[in-house]
Formats: sequence, structure tokens, C-alpha cells
Amino acid sequence: MDGRDPQGGIRHPFAAPPEAGQVTEIAQGVLWARLPLPMALDHVNVYILDDGDAWTVFDTGLDTARARDLWQALLSGPLRGKPVQRVIVSHHHPDHIGLAGWFQAQGAALWTTRTAWLFARMLTLDAQDLPPPEMLEFWRRAGMDPQVFEARRTAKPFNFRDTVAPLPLGFCTVQAGDVLRAGGRDWDVRLGHGHAPDQITLWSRDCNLVLGADQLLPGISPVLGVYATEPEADPVADWMQSCAALAEVARPEHLVLPGHKLPFTGLPLRLAQKIENHISALDRLEAHLASPRVAGDCFAPLFRRKVTEATYGLALAETVAHLNHLRAAGRVTRRLGPDGAWLWQAVSRDL
Repeated sequence: MDGRDPQGGIRHPFAAPPEAGQVTEIAQGVLWARLPLPMALDHVNVYILDDGDAWTVFDTGLDTARARDLWQALLSGPLRGKPVQRVIVSHHHPDHIGLAGWFQAQGAALWTTRTAWLFARMLTLDAQDLPPPEMLEFWRRAGMDPQVFEARRTAKPFNFRDTVAPLPLGFCTVQAGDVLRAGGRDWDVRLGHGHAPDQITLWSRDCNLVLGADQLLPGISPVLGVYATEPEADPVADWMQSCAALAEVARPEHLVLPGHKLPFTGLPLRLAQKIENHISALDRLEAHLASPRVAGDCFAPLFRRKVTEATYGLALAETVAHLNHLRAAGRVTRRLGPDGAWLWQAVSRDL
């Protein structure tokens, strides 16, 4: 209990997560469970809110056999056999919306933002055997390592629906400014952006609880990525603007229930850290661009650990996001090189 972040000011009141198939009571009517993910970040947190004769679930985990088995164990065990009447999905990423359709098939209603539902619904209907031309072009423009490019060009890409249950028609729209009743509490809806568009965070009106999803994480930052779907996007600007807006209502005593890692207090400090981390990364990247480089040659100033084959795609997406932000701010320029990749270079000034 009461583990302190070495940077100071951030505390973790719960020293360990709940065991598989078990829950931890955060507060009356608010339970925390954890589900496995088959990746480096090996878990996602889900929260279960007691509505009396039924439950509201906040985020769901991936659609995998292991996750479904764990949910069945939860429902028949610590959740006392009561049904799930509603699923609130914070954003459209698979580890958060993956089992929403599975719950809907059992009678639950889905509540999320229109953006999240449309993105997820579209992606579950889109399956590719090979990367489409637009994706290949995006990789070329980013200067993907030739060996990586050749391996991925002929390989089946990740398909969203591989880990997301089919989403039937019909959902309830959640918007900024709404007030939701769940777990015996009223929650203010505030949306964040950058990691995902229109990401839901819920702020309890009668206590210090905040359901933060991936918008509010301790110790790590979520991916701010640019992809072939929106190659000129600037999610870094969206992210920092969201952090600044949420900082206006954040208090040190808020207990944040994040999508990953452990619940924490010290939210104002954490939001300031998030902004500063990206400002510093942008400065390092700009200095790195004293000479022209492709995005694939810009990992070193952004990532403190080695980029592996498994993390290459996300690293490239996040690098392009930071380059796009520097370009939007007038700090770098880009031009096409002879191989069709963008060459990025810092605007001439003292760095």
C-alpha cells in the first residue's frame, strides 16, 4: 500500500493488481479487474460498477478465449451472477472495445462516443489479406527500413476484427458534458484526444474517483501515432491540448483508475509530466534533424529503449506524429527524397 513514485508526488494506494478472475474493491460499488494482453504491455484494466440488480462494465479487454473465460469466472464468482446491463467503452482500440459485442450478444447495451463506435464498426468490417496500397505508400513515405518493408509487404496485416467481437447495429451516444449514473454515483463525461479521438474519461461528482482509461496513465505514455488512414494528423497537439484542459479540473487527491498500470493520485503533476515529456522529445527530435533524415532514422531521440521488430510499426507511427507536429509548428520542413521517402530537416536556427 501507499507506494510512492520515485519522481515524487504520485502515489499508488493499491500496491498490486487483482489476481486473474478476481476483483479489488476500489470504493463502494466500484470494482477493478485485470485482463491479459498478448503483447509487451501485457494487461488492461477494466472496472465494474454496481447498479444494484446488474453491472455496468467500463472497458472490456480483447476478444480472446482467455479473456472470455476470465469474464465468465468473474460473472459467476465475485460478480455474484448478476448480469452486465451496460458496457461503457472509453475508446475504439481493441483492448478496450474487444468484447463489447460479446456483451451485447448477451443483452448489454453499448455506450460510447459516436467516433469510437464508427471507427470500431468500420474496422471490424474491413479485413485485408495483404497491406493495401495506401499503407505501402505511407510506409515508403516514412522511410521504413527496407528489410522490414519487404517482410511486411507480403505478410497479412493486423486485422482489427481478429481481436474484436462483431459489433451489432445500435449503441447509445456519450458526449462531452453528459452526466452518467453508474455504481451509485453521478459521473461527468470529459473527452480527451491524441491517443484516440473522443476518448471518454469519467469524473465522479461525489467523491475523488476518475475513470481515466488511456488518457490518464501513470509511469507510461500511450502511443500517439499517425497512420495511413490520416497521414497528416497531429495527435501530439491534440494530446497536449487535452492534458492542459484536464489539468484545469484535476486535483492531487483524485484517485485515477487508469486503463493500464496501477491506480494513482497526484493527477496535476502527472498531467504536467505528460506535457513536459513530449516537449522534451520534440526538442531532441528537432536537434536530431540538423541534417535531413527520414522518419525511420529518427527513433533514437524519441525512445529510451531499443525498437524491436514487434514494436517497429508503433515506433514509426509515433515518430511520424512528432514530425508532423514539428512541421505544423514551423520548426521542420520536409521534401521528397529520390527513393520517395520524406526527408525532414530542422529550420535553420540555433538549436
